[in-house]
Amino acid sequence: MRQRLGIPDVVARVLSARGVGLDQAEAFLNPTLRDQLPDPSHLKDMDKAVERLCSAIRDGEKIAIFGDYDVDGATSSALLARFLTAIGVEPVIYIPDRLAEGYGPNAPALQTLRSQGVAVVVTVDCGITAFAPLQVAADCGLDVIVIDHHEAEPALPVACAVVNPKRLDDPSPHKHMAAVGVTFLLIVALNRTLKAAGWYQGRCAAPDLMSLLDIVALGTVCDVVPLVGVNRALVAQGIKVMAARRNPGLVALADVAGVKERVDAYHLGYVLGPRVNAGGRVGECGLGARLLTCDDPQEAVGMALRLHEYNQERQQVEAEVLFQAIEQAEGAALTADDPLLLVAGESWHPGVIGIVAGRLKERYNVPCCVVALDGGLAKGSGRSVPGLDLGRAVIAAREAGILQAGGGHAMAAGFSLAADRLPDLRAFLTERLRDQLAGGGISPMLEVDGVVDVQGASADLLEMLGRVGPYGAGNEEPRFVIPHARIARADIVGQGHVRCFVTGARGGRLKAIAFKCVDSDLGMLLLNTQGSTLHLAGTLRLDSWQGRSEAQLIIDDAAIAQP
Repeated sequence: MRQRLGIPDVVARVLSARGVGLDQAEAFLNPTLRDQLPDPSHLKDMDKAVERLCSAIRDGEKIAIFGDYDVDGATSSALLARFLTAIGVEPVIYIPDRLAEGYGPNAPALQTLRSQGVAVVVTVDCGITAFAPLQVAADCGLDVIVIDHHEAEPALPVACAVVNPKRLDDPSPHKHMAAVGVTFLLIVALNRTLKAAGWYQGRCAAPDLMSLLDIVALGTVCDVVPLVGVNRALVAQGIKVMAARRNPGLVALADVAGVKERVDAYHLGYVLGPRVNAGGRVGECGLGARLLTCDDPQEAVGMALRLHEYNQERQQVEAEVLFQAIEQAEGAALTADDPLLLVAGESWHPGVIGIVAGRLKERYNVPCCVVALDGGLAKGSGRSVPGLDLGRAVIAAREAGILQAGGGHAMAAGFSLAADRLPDLRAFLTERLRDQLAGGGISPMLEVDGVVDVQGASADLLEMLGRVGPYGAGNEEPRFVIPHARIARADIVGQGHVRCFVTGARGGRLKAIAFKCVDSDLGMLLLNTQGSTLHLAGTLRLDSWQGRSEAQLIIDDAAIAQP
């Protein structure tokens, strides 16, 4: 690779470690939509969806977009809305209230849309298991098009078209696209058909679809789908579009969040995404979609500030629920053979239980479900570990009659049920996940790409490694070991983070931080071993401050170096 592509040794080694072969390396380093974007028509029902939408556009029928309240749903809704607006159609965007309506299409909302004159509803990032609500929609004369990417069942809901690469009868190789990626394929197909029909002649210019890729990149990264193939190309090109700062909502959000450097996948997933999500978790569920469709810079700043405040509120609520969940988990006395941790509490905010489930999963390395109890009802969210398909287990629990509603994918799931059925759910999921384990147990593993000295952990190294990005699920950031490092200083910053200054065996100085670890073994080790020698494992990231940029180690783990 070094010889053929003229790339640094470290870049070639990282590519090789990720299974990228010599013949694929150049395409991996330079992902393009021309090479990776599939023909939208390869997806089942895509042509049906396009035909119905084109008919509605041509006849002036009212179109509504029904989206989920998370980032994938908000970006999917905004993407389709921006395209329709650009071609002269003003759609209605409907995002359900998390607390009052719950996830996905519901009959009252669909009936209300119909009474308001809506003829066609496009569900994005939801709908694949909304059997009863979509039957109600059909009964009242509302045509529904489902655009989704969640796990499907053998039976499909009643709809004009159901577009989902995870349909059991769809041979599409693109099973891991986010909903916003599938929505992008929809507008590509729509644009192509409208062009062929002469829609743009004398009306308006054809929209620049590439200019919308910043929205696609945000939703793809935040839904934690593998950044390989078409997903990788969408994100890589979307980050380039974002650098032009054309979307007022994204510009305002980055400015409010204090992002000074060029936005990359890290900022999408850990800075911008949580703020878009915050509206759906503790504030206004439709605010994220409204921000992403806003063209007024001043109005966008106001919405971005509200999302920033909601995110701060979300962090406080999350911390309280996490503390109580950890207390409950510690009393559960998990054994190495237990495939599930399930905790539940009254008054836990349903908007943060998914994040708390993720925190518990990271802490205990088992699938975790967190349930918010409200009287006789229970709403839950779960996060899994590689190798255990939680979504399938939840769908099976719904099919068995334990759940009122539920679905998801391998790594995440959501559900609702009567509170008195929680013991049944715990037993059912435990049995299903134990069958998947087949007695093998779950062993935590930390994979590293190599060893780097403190002096070698530089901005120059990060610039070279940037060529292997964008990083995310399926293309993880390279993780390195800093051997025989000394903690020159360590203190607590922010909300439970431990900041360190590290010196190397051969000299040099490196800033490091371990996030949300102050009460963990890792945090205690970093805070109480100043002057001792440690091996540190983590990822390197560029830290920009007052016009200077230097490498910083994000610590994942540490071990005392043996003499």
